[in-house]
Amino acid sequence: MSSSDIFLGETIGTAILILLGGGVCAAVTLKASKARNAGWLAITFGWGFAVLTAVYTSAPLSGAHLNPAVTLALAIKDNGIEWSDVPTYFGGQLLGAMIGAALVWIAYYGQFHAHLTDKEIVGGPGAQATKVKAVEAQEKGAGPVLGIFSTGPEIRVAWQNVATEVIGTIVLVLAVLTQGLNAAGDGLGILGGLVTALVVVGIGLSLGGPTGYAINPARDLGPRIVHALLPLPNKGGSDWGYAWVPVIGPLLGAAIAAGIYNVAFV
Repeated sequence: MSSSDIFLGETIGTAILILLGGGVCAAVTLKASKARNAGWLAITFGWGFAVLTAVYTSAPLSGAHLNPAVTLALAIKDNGIEWSDVPTYFGGQLLGAMIGAALVWIAYYGQFHAHLTDKEIVGGPGAQATKVKAVEAQEKGAGPVLGIFSTGPEIRVAWQNVATEVIGTIVLVLAVLTQGLNAAGDGLGILGGLVTALVVVGIGLSLGGPTGYAINPARDLGPRIVHALLPLPNKGGSDWGYAWVPVIGPLLGAAIAAGIYNVAFV
């Protein structure tokens, strides 16, 4: 496949991934959404369906990596992709993630405005408990809608947060490498897309509680950049102090998973 196909496929696929994944987070979070408070099951299955849709859309062009961790693992894997293609994959994934996050903002524009100007959300008379919670979040650098765009820990313990992301990514990448590759071995095949989507749901249900299971550097970093740039009222911080965790953790997990695969399965 050509560099232009790789870049276009990863951009389109990752944009769809974040549009639908971030979209379900917005649907569950924002006050004026019909799906508000639908819960963790809605989020985990929403992300699973997002993966499924993005994979089947982009696979013909790029092999549907949609994740720098997957790309890194496929480069480390014996007889994997060329290292020279890695920057092209990374670039498309980051751009696509930013486009997807911007589309979530457009789709929920009115809900974002209503949510972030509501005194029950941002503080005001009769909302003291909510206001205290919001202040605590602000002290940690996370604004009230950052969770729609990026992940964050329930308990901030850096080594544990990294370890959680490493463990989740190892599970994801081993599933991709052992079950999901196409005939060329450079991306997800037809069955692999379904397997990977179900694995993502499983990771969310089992391992998503501590950190929100980024397991994908582009999925977290691209939308975090968009959150920082968008003209959202009372949006608060983008929590850049935590931003390194969902980048380093998944990349480290991918490298470990690829090493396991090369030793155990080749």
